Amino acid sequence: MKPFEKGLAAPITLAIAYDFDGTLAPGNMQEHSFLPKLGIAKEAFWAEANAIAEANDMDGILAYMQLMLQKAREKGVSIHREDFMDFGRDIRFFPGVEAYFERINAFALRQGIRLEHHIISSGLREFIAGTAISRHFTNIFASGFKYDDKGVAEWAALAINYTNKTQYLFRINKGIHNSYDNNLINKHIPEEEKPVPFSRMIYIGDGETDVPAMKMVRYQGGATVAVYSDHEVPRPGKPSQYELCRELVRHGRVDYIAPADYTEGSKLDYTIKLLIDRIRIVEELAKQR
Repeated sequence: MKPFEKGLAAPITLAIAYDFDGTLAPGNMQEHSFLPKLGIAKEAFWAEANAIAEANDMDGILAYMQLMLQKAREKGVSIHREDFMDFGRDIRFFPGVEAYFERINAFALRQGIRLEHHIISSGLREFIAGTAISRHFTNIFASGFKYDDKGVAEWAALAINYTNKTQYLFRINKGIHNSYDNNLINKHIPEEEKPVPFSRMIYIGDGETDVPAMKMVRYQGGATVAVYSDHEVPRPGKPSQYELCRELVRHGRVDYIAPADYTEGSKLDYTIKLLIDRIRIVEELAKQR
């Protein structure tokens, strides 16, 4: 019987932070139903967004968000907050994702650990809020729009790119559940008072756009996992997602890799459970000093 089960220890909090696109769901979230609704090929949309960013020396996230609004207006597609949530309901996930959260929560609790799940994504928080899994997240830190008094999207309110993802790790670390409070995030908090030390964090992402966040978590003593699709269509002259993940391991940017399969007994499921076990063991050993 474990110490927690004997009533000798209170559960500790462990945070798992996830990227979204390519991590929990294949592709980019706009490609599931938003771009098809507009009748725009995904290749054409992203090429135009990248061209706008380059021509204006502009952040790529802001460029794609502005282009989404522009194209929707041109096509007469409604862009209320509820419309974006509806597009989120069409998102399909990697195998096992929808059943994963409750199952992994129950596993962790048996080890004396209370799990928090957080999203840190360059995608759109409105889309994610509309998905079948949104209720499992303590925070959805993702790009989002500002709305007018009629609920119509009019401007980018928040753009999360691959470098500023790292600030949201500190928000999780300090228990800050918003994107606007910059006073508390810069305030000194003794390590023992932080709700989630980095040593009790796991970051799961799909590749290069997650490198700064992964490096930060590893540097601070947490664990990182890079996932890849087992059903990727080969791209002539380009490395596969698996090869990119292996490269991240070789360069010391990520600890472990696994196919993006969240079903019970998969390599990813087993890896996450081992990390949960390891964190609990380290916490218990620290008490023996």
